[in-house]
Amino acid sequence: MGLSTPQDAVLTVLKRQRPARLVYAPNYWQWYVHQRNHGHLPGDIRSCRSQLELIRQLGLEVFSRNVYCDEQRGWFGGLCDEVWTGVDTRVEETFEGKDRLLVKTYQTRKGTLTERQRYVFAESTLVQEQFAVDNLDTQLAALEELVAGRRWRFVPERYAASRAAVGKDGVVVAGEVFSPLKLLHLLVGAVNTTFLIMDHGDQVREILARHESAQLDLIRQMAAAGVPAIMAMDNLDAAFHTPAYVDRFSASFYEKASRLCHEYGSTFFIHACGRQRVNLKRIDALGVDGLEGVAFPPLGDVTLLEAMQMTRDRFLITGGISAMETRNLKTRADVFEYTRQLADQMRPFAHRFMLSASCNTPIDARWETLCDFRDAWREFGTV
Repeated sequence: MGLSTPQDAVLTVLKRQRPARLVYAPNYWQWYVHQRNHGHLPGDIRSCRSQLELIRQLGLEVFSRNVYCDEQRGWFGGLCDEVWTGVDTRVEETFEGKDRLLVKTYQTRKGTLTERQRYVFAESTLVQEQFAVDNLDTQLAALEELVAGRRWRFVPERYAASRAAVGKDGVVVAGEVFSPLKLLHLLVGAVNTTFLIMDHGDQVREILARHESAQLDLIRQMAAAGVPAIMAMDNLDAAFHTPAYVDRFSASFYEKASRLCHEYGSTFFIHACGRQRVNLKRIDALGVDGLEGVAFPPLGDVTLLEAMQMTRDRFLITGGISAMETRNLKTRADVFEYTRQLADQMRPFAHRFMLSASCNTPIDARWETLCDFRDAWREFGTV
């Protein structure tokens, strides 16, 4: 018997049960926005007003942490408010041509921190131009004040509105949290994070412990409100999340976050980019439910089949279509053959796999290619 709705199919996989066909939950966030902003939407989807409407028109499932996000103001988030104690914050927005500039200022008792982000209109992407901490020797005290003074408040009404918009077409993922190590990547930069850890190890541990506590409180709020899937937006690439760093700075958070989610019947995911091989078994052992967007060679270092074989039968993985496929598969026949082979490999793992973008759909992907993948999924996705 087939499942009645796309939401049923997604929830079936979250329960580690076999759906009637492979779940296909693409990520068209940046692709859709770029085509819309530059007037490139094809005629048959020109009336779509959002990524959600595009996915719905294609007849696919929704398992998404960005159907509610404002792509010009953040890489993720939107369901929570930052709550500050002892820190005055200000965000100034200006434009340079069509680029939107965001300058965020944090006035602490130990100094002022400023970060600068640019939404590049021509590429429909947000880039970091200045990190909040750019002098590790003089700004560490201000960083401590910033982290100590920040907590998060989940806004159930926003989640309810997004969930209502999606309806029976799938599941809204709360992509709102990030690990202690990712905190440093976001505020200091990945390179300077290494120097900060080496030079100020004891202070760093105290800072990260405060962040972990605040993020676990946020996870508790969301899980208690009935959110079925929560995701840490960590880009878990081993180039920046080495096994040693994961063990020292993130493992405690991942383990506690997973346990909290399970207490309330929720699932805990981590967003994955790049190389995952050395961390797969480690992350699985911590109780994490799964990874979003496992990248396979050449963008990553492990195939989907290997990832499935390396993890336990409870570990969920999404992915399968990377920028390489949407760019390099030139014909409908190429797409169909790729999808057939992938479906054959993943069919035994249909209870813990969702076909999706390995990270995102590139802005130069052809609309015809996206339709070909949809049609190939219909042809070969039956379980």
